[in-house]
Amino acid sequence: MHRKIQLLFAVLLIGGLMLGGCTPDQASVSSPTSPATQTTSPTTPTTQTSSPQMKSPVLEGTATVVMTVNGSPITIEVDGTNAPVTAGNFVDLVQRGVYDGLVFHRVVRQPEPFVVQGGDPQSRNPNFPPQRLGTGGFVDPNTGSERFIPLEIKPQGAAEPVYSQTLEKAGISTPPQLRHTRGAVAMARSQQPDSASSQFYFALADLAFLDGSYAVFGYVTDGMDVVDQIQQGDRIESAQVTQGAENLRGGQ
Repeated sequence: MHRKIQLLFAVLLIGGLMLGGCTPDQASVSSPTSPATQTTSPTTPTTQTSSPQMKSPVLEGTATVVMTVNGSPITIEVDGTNAPVTAGNFVDLVQRGVYDGLVFHRVVRQPEPFVVQGGDPQSRNPNFPPQRLGTGGFVDPNTGSERFIPLEIKPQGAAEPVYSQTLEKAGISTPPQLRHTRGAVAMARSQQPDSASSQFYFALADLAFLDGSYAVFGYVTDGMDVVDQIQQGDRIESAQVTQGAENLRGGQ
């Protein structure tokens, strides 16, 4: 992908179009840059938070989620081995029924295939202003507060993920274990690393320039043709965990 297009998409990504639970005034325009040239051993990261799970559900192992859109299934293999917190959050939200009925509010295929994004709970309300979609996240009924999860990216060969920092910020040039290849499923967020909540996106193409900056947690294993047909405004009819639900720890 041409560098100018990369930067354009990256600016859009941060500039209020791929938000994960923040208001528009919290998202300043910025752009992810290429991985840092400094090499730091990914097996001994010093960048984890003292409590990286932030009391979020954790997926130990893998799970399969089937999402139905326009009457057709999309099968997602969720990777809790390499992204336990991010995967656990997604599986928990699926089990809670959070995604049922939500709109894909952001679809970018021009000038080149980019992403299909959804997961804003506000989109369940058909009267919610479309221009404000992309600002909402999951509000935990137990706390009355929005649940945020830390940015979680595991470098290749590392024993543990890096939390709350991009790999560039952490000074790690090793690529992530889970990369933005076509069919990747990742969490949307604002400029703040730990701002992801419920919004996610499908990568419509290989998006290597996002690697190390956004948290991939799974891949479409069947139904990518369905993803390719999603239009802005289409709804998730249902999402179900069909395998691996027993691997979730700390969910509802």
